[in-house]
Amino acid sequence: MDKRILIIEDEEKIARVIALELKHEGYEVEMVHSGKQGLEKAQDAKWDLILLDIMIPELNGMEVLRRLRGASIQTPVILLTARDSVFEKVSGLDQGANDYITKPFQIEELLARIRACMRSAGSNHTSNKAEQSYHVADLYVDLKTRQVDRSGKDIELTPREFDLLVYLMQHKNQVLQREQILEQVWGYDYYGDTNVVDVYIRYLRKKVDAAYDPPLIQTVRGVGYSIKEPPA
Repeated sequence: MDKRILIIEDEEKIARVIALELKHEGYEVEMVHSGKQGLEKAQDAKWDLILLDIMIPELNGMEVLRRLRGASIQTPVILLTARDSVFEKVSGLDQGANDYITKPFQIEELLARIRACMRSAGSNHTSNKAEQSYHVADLYVDLKTRQVDRSGKDIELTPREFDLLVYLMQHKNQVLQREQILEQVWGYDYYGDTNVVDVYIRYLRKKVDAAYDPPLIQTVRGVGYSIKEPPA
């Protein structure tokens, strides 16, 4: 069966161009042009990926994304944005977006990011079936309930923080490069600024390590990060 992609984009000309290119690549595509329509369509049918413009009428893209994730709909989402601001990108990722692309963009780049998102979603689905929970020392994560606790105390994480922590725990005692983390957690190959990883590692440390001993998330200078079992 062809992969199904929903385009939520109010600029109809842009939506049609993207749809034509996706259909040429073998995807099944539908378009809607408002946030309200997009939310209804995303909730009523099964999609392999959603392309979601941020500046859309009725409900903006961020609100659509927030409601989808609040309803536990984990369909991969790529945000389309005309704003190249770090705050907006981080905010979108924090709400649970898998990737973003700034207009204007080359269709080849969009296609590459779509493929990467779908690969990542498939990989995560396989690993989630294989393992239902992870633990490192006194830190415990339940994938099914998305519960996180350390020393028996519940820890609240955003969707992106949760995904990052799970990836670190899946590869405990391994050193992970920033680019590797971006590709697997954010779902795309990123060859530019990797500061977003550093930002989220700081967020995680405040919640997972700051009030506990010993710290589990380690920086490997010049390489990346690792979560390690403390010495016995």
